Amino acid sequence: MMSAFVAPDLGAPALAPGARSRRAQHRPGRRVATVTAIVTAAHVAGLWALSRAWSQPASPTAPRIVQVQLLTPEPAPPQPAAQPAPPPEPPRPKAVPKTAPVRADTPPPPTAPPQPEATPTPAPEAVAVTSAPPVAAPATPAPGAAVAASAVEAASPAASAAAAPAAAPRIELPSASAAYLNNPPPPYPALSRRLGEQGRVVLRVRIEPDGTASAAEIRTSSGYERLDQAALQAVLRWRYVPGKRNGVPEAMWFLVPVQFVLQ
Repeated sequence: MMSAFVAPDLGAPALAPGARSRRAQHRPGRRVATVTAIVTAAHVAGLWALSRAWSQPASPTAPRIVQVQLLTPEPAPPQPAAQPAPPPEPPRPKAVPKTAPVRADTPPPPTAPPQPEATPTPAPEAVAVTSAPPVAAPATPAPGAAVAASAVEAASPAASAAAAPAAAPRIELPSASAAYLNNPPPPYPALSRRLGEQGRVVLRVRIEPDGTASAAEIRTSSGYERLDQAALQAVLRWRYVPGKRNGVPEAMWFLVPVQFVLQ
């Protein structure tokens, strides 16, 4: 803090006691004013110095340079190569105990097998051959009957030389084409007619000895379920000429074709 020194005024004239007392009363006021002025000037000077310091730009700080040195790691010392393990010792061969030779038993001499006793061969029994009664063939002979007859005629001479063989049976297949049967054609389904469905159905029918059909199944379909069922129902209602074996009616299976054609 700054202090002020006031020098005495030596050249001033001496004052009277009354004036000196009045001057002494005014001295404290002058001192206070002087001190106040000095303090104010000190503050102004301080503020001016601070403002100048703040107004000057701060000098830039130079960046610090850090030196970095890369250290190369030392290579690891080479490890010694692993030595191969010693090979295992070969197993020692076991001693084979010596066995005494075994003498083979001498086989006994073969004995002759007993001879079988001769048995008399029985004489062949005589077979009675009877001629079949005549059979009335239908108007149209079935192809199976002609095949059977030709098979009988083509018998080998060796078979005829044998002892009296049985005569081959004469087979007559059933028929559904006789005119007197009056079998109506199967009805054409109305929906199949409108849709233009047509085809051929082959049915396997069992013909009983009385000429009726007891069962039927579809062997070859026409490709349309309605046509197949119409044919199946029709052949079960038809009458047939029964098949015969040696002139005797017998139940047989027979193939019946049914054709559906739009006119």
